[in-house]
Amino acid sequence: QGFIPSQYNLANMYEDGEGTEIDFKEAFKWYKKAAEQGYGEAQYNLAIMYDNGKGVEINKKEAFKWYKKAAEQGYGEAQYNLAIMYDDGDGIEINKKEALKWYKKAAENELVQAQFNLAIIYDNGEGVEINKKEALKWYKKAAEQGYDEAQYNLAIIYNNGEGAKINKKEAFKWYKKAAENGHEQAQYNLAIMYNNGEGVKINKKEALKWYKKAAENGHEQAQYNLAIMYDDGDGIGDGIEINKQEALKWYKKAAENGYGDAQFNLAIMYDDGDGVEINKQEALKWYKKAAENGLVQAQYNLGLMYDIGDGTEVNKKEALKWYKKSAENGHEQAQYNLAIMYDNGDGVKINKQEALKWYKKAAEQGYGDAQYNLAIMYDNGDGVEINKQEAIKWYQESAKKGVPQAQYDLAVIYYNGDDIEQDIGEAIYWFKKSAEQGFKSSIQVLKSLGC
Repeated sequence: QGFIPSQYNLANMYEDGEGTEIDFKEAFKWYKKAAEQGYGEAQYNLAIMYDNGKGVEINKKEAFKWYKKAAEQGYGEAQYNLAIMYDDGDGIEINKKEALKWYKKAAENELVQAQFNLAIIYDNGEGVEINKKEALKWYKKAAEQGYDEAQYNLAIIYNNGEGAKINKKEAFKWYKKAAENGHEQAQYNLAIMYNNGEGVKINKKEALKWYKKAAENGHEQAQYNLAIMYDDGDGIGDGIEINKQEALKWYKKAAENGYGDAQFNLAIMYDDGDGVEINKQEALKWYKKAAENGLVQAQYNLGLMYDIGDGTEVNKKEALKWYKKSAENGHEQAQYNLAIMYDNGDGVKINKQEALKWYKKAAEQGYGDAQYNLAIMYDNGDGVEINKQEAIKWYQESAKKGVPQAQYDLAVIYYNGDDIEQDIGEAIYWFKKSAEQGFKSSIQVLKSLGC
């Protein structure tokens, strides 16, 4: 049998190499002797050795057995590890009720990770009914012990009002604690609160500071927001100056992390030479990445570059492809440019039905040039049956949008009474609108009418 504490201490010395070389087999031997005599710490350490294969082959059943013995003696770490085994089905069948039981015992023994896991179980309803109050209680206990994930989750609860009344000040408090502990998402959320004045007065310098900390930890949205602040000088009144080089730097970091909006803004900077020399190839590269991430404006810009050969050779197939993606996502100018390609057979076979379809989509979004071209198609029966009323409708819409040719054509219709009641006053009104934009035909008509 032997003196138990001596057996345990001897095992520790072999495990840690204190006064002797490390020898896990000897450590295992002496932990086992002490464990078999009921010594809780030895039972726990023996379980660890079985669990991790130190001084013995991995044996999850033996690990479970010894964790349980130590757990039943009130040893918190053993209770926690036992709960993990039940929770994950590691060496035993999954049993969420038993996991809950042992997490709770470990949590009551102040094990912070157990408190957090118990909170998660109540929060998500894993093996137990969802109980937001219990979740709040255990998050708070873990948070008060400095556990950053618990601090963050507690802040989320107060911020969103799930399991507690919305309390922005408490949310701010716990985001700050988690942020100060290096929690990346908490740093970002704290910056948002300073930026928007939620639970604290607006403070752009503090927002910048916490965006920067999160950004330096690799948080892509923080990198993007930090770039925006430098790009726009958001917080100039608080001493934050526009700094295009910093904006470029942080857009690039976020872009390289796959953040679509940053890829687009980076492309814009290279395209326009904003804070950097114009570089159309870099612009094309980043528009493409943003476009592949589904950014509609990037898809349009990319289509345009291929269409006109800006930073690349003209490639009508690629132009058509990207205009179409952007158009399908509702971009009115892409819809119009796509219609033009189908209408004129530019990089694709002439297809009047497709042209009509895309002119109509852009027209319905209020795009004046598309409204005019749609009116022309209905007026002339180009790809569709002649429909003078539809033509007049779209001439009117386009004229209201300020398209001078549409204003002129609408004026002619009113003047001649073509498929509409003649109205000389209305005709002169639209001739004048068109003439004000320098449309020569309207100017000539008005001169001939003495107007």
